[in-house]
Amino acid sequence: MKKSQWYRDQWGKPTHDDRMLFLLLTVGVFQVGLSWQAAAGKREIFEKNFCDMDVHQIAAFFPEDLEQIVNDPEMIRNPRKIRAVVANARAIVTLLKEYDSFAEYLWDFTGGVPIIHEYELKDEVPNTLPEATVIAKDMKKRGFVYVGPIVTCMFLKAAGIIQDRIVE
Repeated sequence: MKKSQWYRDQWGKPTHDDRMLFLLLTVGVFQVGLSWQAAAGKREIFEKNFCDMDVHQIAAFFPEDLEQIVNDPEMIRNPRKIRAVVANARAIVTLLKEYDSFAEYLWDFTGGVPIIHEYELKDEVPNTLPEATVIAKDMKKRGFVYVGPIVTCMFLKAAGIIQDRIVE
């Protein structure tokens, strides 16, 4: 399977799997300034460097752990994005004091069902939506980083929480 095939297979399928949600969020963080395909192609590297996407382990990282990740030649070696993944893991761990899961937190915004937007043409699909902006603001307030409206919208679409339907 091609490295980013998993991403095309996953895209838009509703998931309640916290590990997958955190992986998709991580792809969103790393795609800033790149393409989703380039970031998604690093899944195995992300899983290797970020403890198979275990937020509790990542939240406990020390500076030397981050230095090791930055020095991995296969990694997208952006220290700010690497720190963002750790900050997001810590935000999720904190969130788990209030919610049973990261999925419960996210799906709570939609009443547990995907938000579906229909468009006549593919060109009409926006890169952000009001719902994503609301969720991004709440995530930022809770300590998440690299979660602007566009990244959050793409992340929510990848996770199937927001879905686009093209009528054409």
